[in-house]
Amino acid sequence: MPHQMSLSEMAVDVLTTADGREKTAKSRAYAAIWQEARAQDTPIPLGWASPPVHPARPDHPELLSPRDVPKRKPGSPAGRIALLHAVAHIELNAVDLHWDIIARFAHIAMPLGFYDDWVKASDDEAKHFNLMCDCLEAMGSWYGALPAHAGMWRAADDTAEDLVGRLAIVPMVLEARGLDVTPGMIAIFEKAGEDGAVAALRTIYAEEVSHVAYGSKWFNFCCGRQEEDPKELFHALVRTYFKGGLKPPFNDEKRAEAGLPPDFYWPLTSE
Repeated sequence: MPHQMSLSEMAVDVLTTADGREKTAKSRAYAAIWQEARAQDTPIPLGWASPPVHPARPDHPELLSPRDVPKRKPGSPAGRIALLHAVAHIELNAVDLHWDIIARFAHIAMPLGFYDDWVKASDDEAKHFNLMCDCLEAMGSWYGALPAHAGMWRAADDTAEDLVGRLAIVPMVLEARGLDVTPGMIAIFEKAGEDGAVAALRTIYAEEVSHVAYGSKWFNFCCGRQEEDPKELFHALVRTYFKGGLKPPFNDEKRAEAGLPPDFYWPLTSE
């Protein structure tokens, strides 16, 4: 009988796959296996497998320091391609971040619902990466054609030994930022009449709310278990791990929908 992979082994297999389309195909396939097993009440063992310090990446895009990534005007076709390329890069990193939280913190006892949520999130992010790749290819480009931001994994490095810090920074700061900026991106593509990109970005926008909500839910769960005040701990963790303060404008409505009240993030603005 073939060895049944544990969820941690699945996570490490995704993390050590370099090609974006292949990585996301594995992410979606493993998510389906996990969800099917859960539906039949025969959950796959969590297991243990050591995640890589950094996930495998394709040879392209070239990864640059954030300040060296060229700035492009979104009003031009090249600028819109650059915007979609940046979103594709964020989504691919998000696939890895969600599998990484599963494998890296497998030694911390968490309810099965924790794994359900991050498997679902990794499945969504894989879908989002492929939507962005399809849009890029429709515009005559591809993921890897432009340089990308090398700083994306920094939050994972900084919180590699701190589950509560990871929950605070990745979903509750970085993904919440996506809720702030995506409506403006949708407007750029609407103005350009690029319906495919508009539809893809609308899908991403709708589904990212739940990822921020997963972060908020499990952050609050951990705070309750440790008898910590969630708001005070969130402020302390963001000041520790996130340099430069949070920048408005904030999408207060979508953040509230995801369980992030204004008194969590407004006091952290750099003004």
